[in-house]
Amino acid sequence: MSRIDLKYGLNPQQGNAYLSVPEGSSMPLRVLNGNPGSINMMDALNGWQLARQLDRTTDQPAAASFKHVSPAGAAIAGEISEDQLRSFRAEGLDLSPMASAYIRARGADRLSSYGDFAALSRMCDVQTARALEQEVSDGIIAPSYTPAALKILKKKRKGSYLILQIDPTYNPGLDVLDQRTIFGLALTQERDLTPIARELLQNRPTQRKDIPEDKEQDLLIAMVILRFTQSNSVCYVSGGQAIGIGAGQQSRIHCTRLAGSKADRWHWRQHPQVLNLPFKDSVRRVDRDNAVDIYLSGHAEAIIGEGVWQDTFTVRPEPLTADQKAMWLSQIPAVSMASDGFLPFGDNVERAARSGVRYIAEPGGSVRDDQVIETADRAGITLCFTGLRLFHH
Repeated sequence: MSRIDLKYGLNPQQGNAYLSVPEGSSMPLRVLNGNPGSINMMDALNGWQLARQLDRTTDQPAAASFKHVSPAGAAIAGEISEDQLRSFRAEGLDLSPMASAYIRARGADRLSSYGDFAALSRMCDVQTARALEQEVSDGIIAPSYTPAALKILKKKRKGSYLILQIDPTYNPGLDVLDQRTIFGLALTQERDLTPIARELLQNRPTQRKDIPEDKEQDLLIAMVILRFTQSNSVCYVSGGQAIGIGAGQQSRIHCTRLAGSKADRWHWRQHPQVLNLPFKDSVRRVDRDNAVDIYLSGHAEAIIGEGVWQDTFTVRPEPLTADQKAMWLSQIPAVSMASDGFLPFGDNVERAARSGVRYIAEPGGSVRDDQVIETADRAGITLCFTGLRLFHH
């Protein structure tokens, strides 16, 4: 089979949509359930590449939660604390390594992951299917599925949940060019096959040179994530999982601020006062996530003022004050950050430092590299110039 017909293109009014491979090639993808559209396929194929490359970089099961052609989150398998399980709404689940990777990926930004496309680097087991069973998700791509996992997933979305299986040995080939057509004109380029490895982290122009091994891995994970994130983009990583991704911004500082604000909220969601918000039992998972986001925005009074709190909480919640938020962030472990393009000004470093960043990887090459280095030195940050730009569109 060399072609998969799609229900429509980017929008329902765009018909004649399909996924194809060059003549003489075999299709590496199978639709096991559901009816995909173009965005589904773009999320699935980008998500699969991200998860597979994270796995190959770290030798750990990896997962991505994709939404509109950028990752909302990505992670490798790892331990999940009790507070994180509560924050990720994953209490009581039986966790396999693959399930932990997806739960950590989804937990990066639960609001953005609503209706995501899940990508797994290894077989989808029943534990991962159970984790997905309780989430609002559009589809999944994985190299294989256990029969029990497939049975669970086929029941999602009233039987319409999109399930894709990809051949894990598929490789387009070193000589295959990337190509897309825009306005009837074809753009062609070589595929970016540059390995993301520790060798890229050796140019450290700051006074601080030390990077612990686990933080080096976090920097590499951030760089892999950026390779499949719409540019401009910045990614904050902690403990093998993305905690803040700023994607598709025209200004680098806006990427850094967006990713930093998401990282801050990731930490605040684990504050005891947030974990113990007095939700009514009837409040759904997604509504709890929305309420937490508004609560942390500092606009909880907007909920309370409208009376929505009466349907959400058993009692009026006390606000999490600015001082409490600052104190909580002051206790977090060092965070790693990567940027897909050079940091043009030191303000990016200053903003990153406020979110606990102590290690940064960026290509370098700005006319203001000296200013960026000086700012990193003042903040006690180890900065790496990788020489590798990772733009993705």
